[in-house]
This record gives sequence, structure tokens and C-alpha cells, in this order.
Amino acid sequence: MPKVDLHIHSSVSDGLYSPAEVVSKAAKAGLTTISLTDHDNVDGIAPALEAAASYPPLRVIPGVEISTDIPEGEVHILGYFIDHTNRELLAALEKMRDSRIRRAQKMIAKLAELGLAIDWERVKELAGSGSVGRPHIAQALLEKGYITTFKEAFTKYIASGGPAYVPRDKLTPEEAVNMIIRADGLPVVAHPLTFGDPEALVKKLIDGGLVGIEVYYKDYTTEERDRLSRLAEKYGLIKTGGSDYHGLDESTEVMMGEAGVPPEVAEKLISLAEQRMLKTTIL
Repeated sequence: MPKVDLHIHSSVSDGLYSPAEVVSKAAKAGLTTISLTDHDNVDGIAPALEAAASYPPLRVIPGVEISTDIPEGEVHILGYFIDHTNRELLAALEKMRDSRIRRAQKMIAKLAELGLAIDWERVKELAGSGSVGRPHIAQALLEKGYITTFKEAFTKYIASGGPAYVPRDKLTPEEAVNMIIRADGLPVVAHPLTFGDPEALVKKLIDGGLVGIEVYYKDYTTEERDRLSRLAEKYGLIKTGGSDYHGLDESTEVMMGEAGVPPEVAEKLISLAEQRMLKTTIL
């Protein structure tokens, strides 16, 4: 049976593996369609597409995950089939990555005030050529022995509302949807249960071009998936999904292809992209 995963991260943002390694691992795991959706960064798309040429059964959909802000918290918008060479998109994402650096430095300062000193140079080293993110701070905390699990860094310190959390510059969800549309992409709301009222947000974004919401996300329960499935059906949205795989803590992570995403999800996205004649459907 075909296996699909439309939410995967690489070392270009805050994942462990390079885009080529992600593609190789996906192919070896028997996946047939994936999307590389790095945070605020599309630099991994070209190498992922190049690597995919060695695995003909595997299709890689160009993607991105854009961080946005609402009064109740943070919302992430996924963009599929984007033109990853679009100048407007590249300029906006570069600005957002710069804000990640300022944010990480402020978080490190807050952690130091809490008696958890980590080195900025080490955090940059962990990020490598990718965007600095909270997972790199979590890794540095783990290395120092301040925490015993990767997840603990978030629950105790750096999740929204935590004592070392720092917000950063973000777009609004409406701006992200519009930017994805202008970059010839298909916008989808990621993990809709991480903020207050998914339906209210969906209603706001549909007129701007929203085409889907993540229903088959990571470790959502059957009840949560059923709730989101009804919401998608109510507004005629595609039910997408994925593992949100980073490769940073494989003892607890949902692995690529294991989020239970039905194969028809990818088929519907591809069909819509073809209907709109988005140029990346030829890749």
C-alpha cells in the first residue's frame, strides 16, 4: 500500500538529516509521496528533488512551513507545490530566519538567568547551515545535562508560555496564505489543534485561498482526527497530514510514513495542483 507523509523537516531548518538523507530514508521506508516542509526555509527543496531522481517510485512535493501569529498563539501554514525560486517568497523567508537568530539569543539569555547556561556558538554549530530553531536549543540543554529528554526542554522552558520562551517576528496567517498563493502554492493549516478555535481561523482563511487542514497529524487521537475530518468536510477542504518528523529523538518521534495519512490525500493535492497548472507539478 502506498505510504504518504506531507510534513517532514530536514537540517535546512531544525531537523537532523540533510534533505538528501531525508529522501533516502523515506525511500528505504517504502514511502511513495513526501513533502519537505522546512520551517521558513526552502533551501532544501532543490537537493531533495535531485536526490529523489535516484528513487523513481518516490515523489517529492516542494513545500514549506511558515510560522505566523494570532492573539491566541502561533499558527503554522504549510505551502505545497510552491515555486521555491519565487523572489518575494525568498525575501520574506530570509527576514523570518534573521528573526530566529535574534530570538534564539534572547532565549539563551533567559535560560542563563534560570541557571541553565548554554553556549550560543554551540547552538549555531548544532544548526549547521540550517535555520536556528528551538530544537537546537533543546539539544544544547540535553548535552549539558540540564534535561533528561528532548521533550523536557519544551515542557519546562521553551514552549510558548515557558520561562525562557521568546516570541519572534511573524506574519499573520492571512499574509502567509497570500504569500503561498503568490508563489504558486497550495496553503494548508498545520496541526490545527495547537491553537484555540480552528474553525474560526479556517473561516477567515478560505476566502484567501486555503485548500486544506492537517487531519492525520503525528499522534492525534481518533477523536481528534474525527473532529478535524468533520471540519474539513464542512468547508470542502483537503484532509492532509504527516509525521512532523525531525529525526532528533527517534525514541519518541512518530517516524516518517507512520502518521496514517491515506494515499488519496496526496492524490487530491496533486490533482488540484494539476488543475491550477502549478509549474512544480511537473517535477
